[in-house]
Amino acid sequence: MNVMDAIRNRRAVREYSNAPIARSTVESLLEAAVLAPSAMNMQPWSFAVSLNPHQIDRWAEQAKLWLMDHLPPMKMEAAARAILEQPGYSVFYHAPALVLILAKSADTQAAEDCCLAAQNLMLAARDQGIGSCWIGFARPWLDLPSTKRELNLPENYHVVAPIILGVPKEWPETHGRTPAEIRWLG
Repeated sequence: MNVMDAIRNRRAVREYSNAPIARSTVESLLEAAVLAPSAMNMQPWSFAVSLNPHQIDRWAEQAKLWLMDHLPPMKMEAAARAILEQPGYSVFYHAPALVLILAKSADTQAAEDCCLAAQNLMLAARDQGIGSCWIGFARPWLDLPSTKRELNLPENYHVVAPIILGVPKEWPETHGRTPAEIRWLG
């Protein structure tokens, strides 16, 4: 798949088959992630990976319960609560793999660079027929000191991009895109 096809066909996948994701597959996706540009080539990212679907489901339930009690203020708070309260809802959608992209500092640029690594990872996943979805909903719970201790993550690292991976049951249709608002300068 060429890069433009990967960009056009990448989707947020929320329904996965039971097929496991091989460690070697995740390693190849992480190779793509670290090829992302970073300010002054600092490469401020770190990665944490789980390929244990039962553990991922357990964390999803913990995150859901925490979110229901501590839903951060947001424009769509009522809609978010409605999602959380759906019977059987899993924050990580029962995915067989979870990759956390962590910034090794609190610098804004570090988080932005981690976003670039996340995009590379998701495009590489699409190229390999692997579905992905960035689960920003889980970030507040994942970034708690208690959660970092449980997951054995460095306390001073910050979770930027929780990304689930799996073989899609089907590829979602596009939602389309609004044409770019462009202001030509000069």
